[in-house]
Amino acid sequence: MKDRPILLDTCAAIWLADGKLSKSAEATLQEAIGQAVPVFVSPITAWEVGILVARNRLALSRPVMPWFRAVLTFGVSLAELSPEVFVASTELGADELRDPADRIIAATARAFQYRVMTRDRPLIAYAARGQLSAIPC
Repeated sequence: MKDRPILLDTCAAIWLADGKLSKSAEATLQEAIGQAVPVFVSPITAWEVGILVARNRLALSRPVMPWFRAVLTFGVSLAELSPEVFVASTELGADELRDPADRIIAATARAFQYRVMTRDRPLIAYAARGQLSAIPC
């Protein structure tokens, strides 16, 4: 299980950039990177961060795109976001996943067998039902 790639949820990407991940989440990421286990962030995270900034729910020290590019310098790669993932996000059968970004992140994780690093309650509830693997951050 520890050799499966990690997909950062938007909150995990924000906390990684801000140095606010929990010690255990940070250790998990460092272990993964040290063992050449890929760590990904979805392009939907750039969109979600942009929405949060536009609605004044998140303040960044720089514009969204430079911020997002900086996340990629932490040893994080861009996850594939295909039409298949978009369609799969509509077929999850998950009432708890109302946020479109959560649905796309869940569908991405399921399509590529990624573990999702998150603190998002709906994603954790979905994982608790055995639908994906979650790493608390």
